[in-house]
Amino acid sequence: MRLKSCLLCFGFVGCGLATLMLLGCVFAENKMVAGNIAAINHVEGTAINWFSVNGYRAHGGGGSSCCIIMPVKWRPGLEVDIEWEVDPNSDATTPPLGTDEFKAFMVKHKSNYRRYSVAVDVPEWPERKLCSLNVHFLTCKRVEVTTSCSTYGQPDYPVKEPRHAKEPAVCAK
Repeated sequence: MRLKSCLLCFGFVGCGLATLMLLGCVFAENKMVAGNIAAINHVEGTAINWFSVNGYRAHGGGGSSCCIIMPVKWRPGLEVDIEWEVDPNSDATTPPLGTDEFKAFMVKHKSNYRRYSVAVDVPEWPERKLCSLNVHFLTCKRVEVTTSCSTYGQPDYPVKEPRHAKEPAVCAK
């Protein structure tokens, strides 16, 4: 009877260890890491007021913001949800700050702000080469993302669209 108890006990311990080992493999596959996010605006005459990636909000004026949580290892079907707000008339001449004219101007100006959202596929990155997530805002409300460790404009950088592009009169569907 005692032998059966010991074997049963070892069976439970063995199953428990096997389960923990399998969970360890699953957690290793789902390991996450924090990284910077940056906006690169390609559209002339508009400003990205702010943007968010999977709810992590950042300023749209250029430079990097901390942080976004991304998996260490890329997996098929990986995508991010991008939301952003655009000022379509960022070059407008404003009245002097603090005046009643300025306040009235800003109320009208802000009424022209537009918000958009889109889900974007994240391209595969080489193992152990995850860098910042760069979000490219392109004409026709298109968005591309990259985790390339290169910088925009270098020959090996994956996004080739030019900066300061004019919004076309009609966008292809």
